[in-house]
Order: sequence, then structure tokens, then C-alpha cells
Amino acid sequence: MTDDQEHPRAAAAFDALGVEYEKAFAASKTHRRSLEWLLARLAPGSRVLDVGSGTGRPTAETLAGAGHEVLGVDVSPVMVELAARQVPAATFRCADIRDVPLADESFDAVCVYFSLLQLDRAEQKDLVRRLVRLLRPGGHLVLATVPLDVEGVDATFMGQPVRVTSFPAQELIALAEEAGLEVLAQEASMFTPAHPDARPEPHLFLHCRRPQPPRMG
Repeated sequence: MTDDQEHPRAAAAFDALGVEYEKAFAASKTHRRSLEWLLARLAPGSRVLDVGSGTGRPTAETLAGAGHEVLGVDVSPVMVELAARQVPAATFRCADIRDVPLADESFDAVCVYFSLLQLDRAEQKDLVRRLVRLLRPGGHLVLATVPLDVEGVDATFMGQPVRVTSFPAQELIALAEEAGLEVLAQEASMFTPAHPDARPEPHLFLHCRRPQPPRMG
């Protein structure tokens, strides 16, 4: 399947899931702790990019509720419509993040919660590098994924056909570091989505920072 075919397929899967996705993952305590970690490090009124923003909950809702300026980007029209309705304090765009013109060093934080899995490994590496460039020096990036050694595997996710690619934990950490990030903390957990077709899955959350450039003289 070509790249042009793959991403409409990914959008279709999440269009079909809609609010069921939100319900299935609402009980993730690790996700909540990750957001608390980020909130503790953001200055008031920070600008945050939420990549693969889904229904807007919990990420955009939590950040916007704390007074931050949130831009969410998602390929699923259904998800974006839900998010705009549920989190009116944030801004949402229906697009592939790679097609959205954004200025370098224009965000204080970037959230990437489980939104790389539909991309191949080269695309994941390229996107993380680009997201690091969008961060202001000293800004934070939170990256969560299912840390498995799989590439282009056809799977069923909550009853929907998807193609999944990921990295094992140490390779994901290396990917983040090679992109210019400092990994400050990580948390691994097992989580079973609240859905009859779901199975337990490993989750890995990386909490990273783009280092400040060294001072001259």
C-alpha cells in the first residue's frame, strides 16, 4: 500500500472509532501522569502542539483548561469535529501534521500520544526531527507509543483494520536522542482499553526536552 493510500486508511479507522476511542483509553493513569509532568514544566500561557489530537480528551482539554494555547492536528475529520465541540478553548485542524506549515521554534511543548503508529519507520524519524525543530530551545516533547518491534504489520485495533509500525523501547529512546532531544524521564505500563475487542498492550511514555544551546563566552 502506498503512502497516499495508507493515511486515508488510518483516518477511516479513527473516523469509525470516534468517541469510542476516547472511552476506551479514558482510564489510562499513565497518560494522566504524563500530562501532569508536562503541566508542571510549562510557563503560564504556553503554546502547545497536540499531534494526533483525537477527540481532544484528555490532552487538549487538560492543557487548555490550565490556560495554555493548544493547537491540535489530526487526520480524522470525525475526531476533529468531536474535539472542536468538546474542547472549544483549543484550536483544531484536520490535516496530516507533515502538511501543516508551522514556524520553527514556535511551540513551548509538543505532545505526540500514540500518533506515530500509522507511519513507517523512516516517516516516524523524519516527523520527530521536524517536531523538535518546532520546539523553542528548552521546550518539552512528550512521546507515547506501543513499544513493539513491528513494521508494516496489518492488525485489528478495536475492530478496525490498521497497519502498525513501531520501535522497541531502546530504539525509540535512541530515535528521540538522535533527533536532538534529552530524555528526562520515562514510564512503561500495561493497559487494556475498555473495549470488547481490545487486548492488553504495552505503553511507553518518554518525557523529553530540547536542550538550550550552550552560552557563548
